[in-house]
Amino acid sequence: MANKPTTLVLHGLHQTSLIVYPLARYIRRAGFVVHIPTYQSLRQDVSAHAKRLNDYLLTHHSPDKPINLVAHSLSGLVIRQFLHDYPAWQVHRCISLGTPHQGSVCATYVKRTLSPLVGQSYIGALDGTCPSVPNDVEFGVIAGDKSQGLGLLFLNYHNRHYRTRHAHDGTVFVHETELPSATDSLILPVTHTGMLTSSAVANQVVHFLEYGKFRRA
Repeated sequence: MANKPTTLVLHGLHQTSLIVYPLARYIRRAGFVVHIPTYQSLRQDVSAHAKRLNDYLLTHHSPDKPINLVAHSLSGLVIRQFLHDYPAWQVHRCISLGTPHQGSVCATYVKRTLSPLVGQSYIGALDGTCPSVPNDVEFGVIAGDKSQGLGLLFLNYHNRHYRTRHAHDGTVFVHETELPSATDSLILPVTHTGMLTSSAVANQVVHFLEYGKFRRA
């Protein structure tokens, strides 16, 4: 355990740290020290979330030791902002789960119709304008393509309106999760929230944290 980087697991929009406990427990059982910081996803913008993460690390971790970052949905964009704003941290590996790196169509529709439901998370993050990932950071991307979830109405409408058949996880289109600088990427048959309790996802997360690549058949 002492030889493995401390790993932080971050939740997404409208969530609390409780939702990532199953994934965090799986990572911990693989021998990693795990922390689960939280943040107010609606009340502040992504830069404030990145600062909160930096402050958390200053309190709970030594800057001379490496860390891993595992992020669900919005927090993958928080990680990108954090890497940009606080480059002094020794980030070993990062993984995003269902993060809309290219911006979120679903969030755009919600912004137009029910703006309070995205709060301060849209500008600089869900609008697709988050800072790019440094080239020296190993970054794994996992997407889901099981189309069930609260965003189904918007995503299905978008597909019908533009006569497309883009796969999605019920909240985020698969193509929105693409990150050009990613070290490795993977698509699994899980929903946006379901990936947090999926043993297949957890297994792939641990594999990437240990080897810098996902497990292939």
